[in-house]
Amino acid sequence: MRQVAASLEELLAGATERTALQMADSKSGASLERVVIRGQPHIVKYLHVDDDWLQRICGDLGCLPLAVWRNGVLDRVPDCIDHAVVGMAAGLGRNGWGAALLMRDVGRWLVPEGGAPVPLEQHLRFMDHMAALHAQFWGWDDDGTLMPRAHRYLYFNRYNLDAELARPDPPPVPEIAVRGWQCFFETSPLATPVRALRDEPWPVVDALGRQPQTLLHGDWKMGNLGSHPDGRTILLDWAMPGRGCVTSELTWYLALNAARLPHPKDDAIAAYRAALERLGVDTAGWWDAAVDLALLGALVQFGWEKALGDRRELAWWEAGAARGLDRL
Repeated sequence: MRQVAASLEELLAGATERTALQMADSKSGASLERVVIRGQPHIVKYLHVDDDWLQRICGDLGCLPLAVWRNGVLDRVPDCIDHAVVGMAAGLGRNGWGAALLMRDVGRWLVPEGGAPVPLEQHLRFMDHMAALHAQFWGWDDDGTLMPRAHRYLYFNRYNLDAELARPDPPPVPEIAVRGWQCFFETSPLATPVRALRDEPWPVVDALGRQPQTLLHGDWKMGNLGSHPDGRTILLDWAMPGRGCVTSELTWYLALNAARLPHPKDDAIAAYRAALERLGVDTAGWWDAAVDLALLGALVQFGWEKALGDRRELAWWEAGAARGLDRL
């Protein structure tokens, strides 16, 4: 168990500078602050379900980054990954549901913002280190405090989107998602089964639950990633951690980072599989099913986003999802 500060003042004891911070890749609504503590730069992220629409669609009232810090899971991540967290304070805001997350400032080593592909070497290192995280926790089960597997496939269902759009000041991403789903349902040959799974994803959740399970970080997007000069991967924002199918993390990475991949998605899948094999994980017998089901799950999560982009990109996901549907 990790110690948790009882107040923000305790967490930031010794701070000499505090400045509000804006980041283009931060779309959740959470606020950030740069602080200097004993001469060292840090970042504070303030978390509360009232402010963060991602927390709301995740069903996260208790602050999952706090749970993954408090229960010691972050202490077990492999040495090739730096989560940068140095402390947390709990009990903030309405009902005491909020928390403050204190991190070392690793901004200079993060993946630059924008849409350019990352270097192939860096991307392949991300695949290696994702596999290392999954291998470290192979077969792991949580203590019931982290994200339930089903919640990953409810993010952009109609109930969450309706609730967000009914707020006085709706966040922009749910509004975009509604338009994207309309486009998907009007044009995709998979509109009927994906619509059903979007709102009641239990068949794909159960099928993925029969595949190999591990700890998922939950949000391997470029905005959360970076590389230290010594080769370690920086992996920030543990807002969606929990038990899940190993390939679910991989397909999330492919979906959110599609424009920034330096080689085809099929090559990235092969690179991740090879990394698992090098770590002693036998992928024979389950790999193809786990990939196909995870591709279907990713379309349930992000069909709206793919429908608003390149038609060839959407077609690639539809082909994988069709194979996943055949496995249900």
